[in-house]
Amino acid sequence: MDIRKLMQQAQKMQQQLKEQLKEAEEELASTLIEGSAGGGLVKVTVNGKKQLIKVEISPEAVDPEDVATLEDLVFAAVKSALDQADQKREEIMGAVTQELGIPPMGLPGL
Repeated sequence: MDIRKLMQQAQKMQQQLKEQLKEAEEELASTLIEGSAGGGLVKVTVNGKKQLIKVEISPEAVDPEDVATLEDLVFAAVKSALDQADQKREEIMGAVTQELGIPPMGLPGL
């Protein structure tokens, strides 16, 4: 067994993994995900990295006498968008690990 050859293969796999993870992170950053609540009265857009991009509140959702309902709608829309972002991240990162033959839990943060 040639240890140098084995080390070169390991370095090559590590570099390939870094490149694929970078591509996956770029894809996540450019993927927009919308969560909504109240039948679309409140819409929230995040990217796949769970960064808040946009909040839209329909005028019909604004009732100065009932701020609590608006707060609940915003909370629900944000939660929906972030849950979908988590699912998208699992999907994209799972494809990377599967392609490399790494078990899904083989990378930190996944």
